[in-house]
Amino acid sequence: MIQKEQSSTLKATPKISLPNKKLVGVQSTKNESAKLPLPTGWRLLVLPFKQKEKTKGGIIITDDAIDRSQVASTCGVVLKMGPDCYRDKERYPDGPWCKEKDWVIFARYAGSRIKIDGGEVRLLNDDEVLATVENPEDIFHEY
Repeated sequence: MIQKEQSSTLKATPKISLPNKKLVGVQSTKNESAKLPLPTGWRLLVLPFKQKEKTKGGIIITDDAIDRSQVASTCGVVLKMGPDCYRDKERYPDGPWCKEKDWVIFARYAGSRIKIDGGEVRLLNDDEVLATVENPEDIFHEY
């Protein structure tokens, strides 16, 4: 009986699902999105950009530098949007600023940080999105 309990607690936990795994480096597993919070109201669920572990010149970046860069990151991919995002016609007369799977830029301390197995996500208000970008690697990420 004890062995059964121990084996059930050692099961792998699901990781965060991403639209472009090559850029952010998170491995895919089954039932990944089960742990992600569902944004309510006008909020967006954003996964901050995680840079590559090696520079173009071949220099390996330390895990500590990568972690600091991710915390300070101002770029991320929109995973989910709340039901009221960009619905206020007075504030957004031209329509939504972004959609799911878009790469967005946000302020350094914007949103609420939530730690989940496999990384960290942020809950942002819809008006905290500053811009959209095609490729987050084009933006300079300071460590």
